[in-house]
Amino acid sequence: MVVLSTSPVCNQTACNAVGIPVIDLSRPRPDVSRIIVEACKEFGFFKVINHGVSKTLMEQMENTAGEFFSLPAQEKEKAGPPTPLGYGVRNIGFNGDVGELEYLLLHANPSFIHHKAKVISKEPSFFSYVVNEYVGAARHLSCEILDMLAEGLKLRNTKAFSTLLSDLESDSLLRINHYPPWNKNNNLSLNGNKCGSTRIGFGEHSDPQIISVLRSNDVEGLQILMSDPGGNSVWAPVAPDPDAFFINVGDLLQAMTNGRLLSVRHRAMANSHEARQSIIFFGAPPLHSLISPLPDMVSPADPRKYNPFTWSEYKKTMYQLRLSHSRLDLFQADEPQENNSLD
Repeated sequence: MVVLSTSPVCNQTACNAVGIPVIDLSRPRPDVSRIIVEACKEFGFFKVINHGVSKTLMEQMENTAGEFFSLPAQEKEKAGPPTPLGYGVRNIGFNGDVGELEYLLLHANPSFIHHKAKVISKEPSFFSYVVNEYVGAARHLSCEILDMLAEGLKLRNTKAFSTLLSDLESDSLLRINHYPPWNKNNNLSLNGNKCGSTRIGFGEHSDPQIISVLRSNDVEGLQILMSDPGGNSVWAPVAPDPDAFFINVGDLLQAMTNGRLLSVRHRAMANSHEARQSIIFFGAPPLHSLISPLPDMVSPADPRKYNPFTWSEYKKTMYQLRLSHSRLDLFQADEPQENNSLD
């Protein structure tokens, strides 16, 4: 089990001993379902290959995002400030968290993307087309993985997770992060201040939504908080693979599975001499959705661990806290309950 209370510097020998699960989605579905459950229980994180998303679309999305970040600062600022959607630099959220990055945070709703494209791109129609196609592919992949996860968990309703993402009022997001290269000669951060040789691009956190689907270019930086074979917590670097997607469990999925699956804590470093770009689809339910441990996940031996809450309530709480806060702890049931979870 991953220990979440510490944030040690990664010991390279220990990190190399931690294997990130790689799941081939072209294998027989029952096998894939079982392996997904195992990966989510042990790591809360895995890599998928043979995922069916067009390589052309992946490259178009990366190039389209890269074109935006290559614009002059005054042009990019027209897409900001992040409230929380929009363009931002260094500041993450509203509570003092910062990182060595610039980013675009977009709602996954096609009409929002179409409207925002007018201040993001000189070719808004093409930008909208590429982003919406990519969001559609990422959403489809998310739903497929969630359905297989539900099958592996032997839920009575195997669409319990995916219907929240496919709902027309889904609050899913697309985040595009750009981590500028580190120039050790001038050793400056994005705002011109001096910075150390170990730069935090995006600090330690868990994702609040149900599931996250990440793709990056071929530049390292992502680290996952994991346990080494000796039981010690380490920051394990994840080798980049631009042809694959990386999947992680979010807070809501941990709550819905009554803690059976763990929302993985991770961070991004910005120490490379090349720019790193990551694109993350955050699969989320509608704002009014009530989140509670599913009945199949609750039993006398494993009573309900979380009180019911809406996604809107969870988001409001999230915006009041620092990035590294363990938000889900605030929704733990005072006394675990056996049989008052919600259908």
